[in-house]
Amino acid sequence: MDISVVVPLYNEEESLPELFAWVDRVMNEHHFTYEMIFVNDGSTDRSWQVIQELSHKSEHVKGIKFRRNYGKSPALYCGFKEAQGDVVITMDADLQDSPDEIPGLYKMITEDGYDLVSGWKQKRYDPISKTIPTKLFNWTARKVSGIHNLHDFNCGLKAYRHDVVKNIEVYGEMHRFIPYLAKNAGFDKIGEKVVHHQARKYGKSKFMKLNRFVNGYLDLMTLWFLSTFGRKPMHVFGFLGTVVFFIGFVAAIILGATKLYDLAHGVPHRLVTDSPYFYIALTMMMMGTQLFLTGFLGDLISRTSANRNDYQIEEEIRCGK
Repeated sequence: MDISVVVPLYNEEESLPELFAWVDRVMNEHHFTYEMIFVNDGSTDRSWQVIQELSHKSEHVKGIKFRRNYGKSPALYCGFKEAQGDVVITMDADLQDSPDEIPGLYKMITEDGYDLVSGWKQKRYDPISKTIPTKLFNWTARKVSGIHNLHDFNCGLKAYRHDVVKNIEVYGEMHRFIPYLAKNAGFDKIGEKVVHHQARKYGKSKFMKLNRFVNGYLDLMTLWFLSTFGRKPMHVFGFLGTVVFFIGFVAAIILGATKLYDLAHGVPHRLVTDSPYFYIALTMMMMGTQLFLTGFLGDLISRTSANRNDYQIEEEIRCGK
């Protein structure tokens, strides 16, 4: 199979028939074999009924229905798990991503040798309250990830080599950093394609809350830490613990030596425990020990949870069923 199109969605019943018809037309024009995987992320409208109707009309349609809303990353994770195409295309269901970009993205993967190609919406039809934070966020992501050629990390329109989606784990809200996840997995041939961005035709955006950007920065810091120290937490906690303990230990030695010197020379000196520096030194030694033990335990405990990606799927639609 040439292409798998993965579409995560939440309450997009109006746009689904038009989106599928558009994708189907593009695929037929270019003679691609394909499947289209709709992942219904706990929609409360008729989205699932629409997907069922489409599956009855076309054998290319697959569907995954979550019992509740989990988020875009879990939807992509399950879509990637189901995908069988040589190239996997992701796009949003709101018709702001153009299926006409699919042939160009496919060519960049199959002929130009990229592992991942991310879309770049140079001209956006989003409000300024969304575009300015997005630019700041992407600038930070480029600096932290080291992927300097991407202008839009969070663009929903992306293309992947089959091996990429089968070797990365998208969890939590890490869909914003899939290029970073791919790079950490060893897929460093990452490219970018300028794509057309369309104004939303139906409904309103589900991702306009301010905490989206705050959470994005927190997730970026988490990913940076895990990619840098995730396999060897002792390298950071053990180092910090050793430094803090050493400073506290040296401070305690100085306090003790000062006391002994004063006693030897008959100089009046208050008790060591009367000095605030004694408690500061003691606290630093305790903190250093705790940090060191944290690093040690972190090396013993796997950072991956056995049920991290255990999502309750209520129903599925597979090709030909």
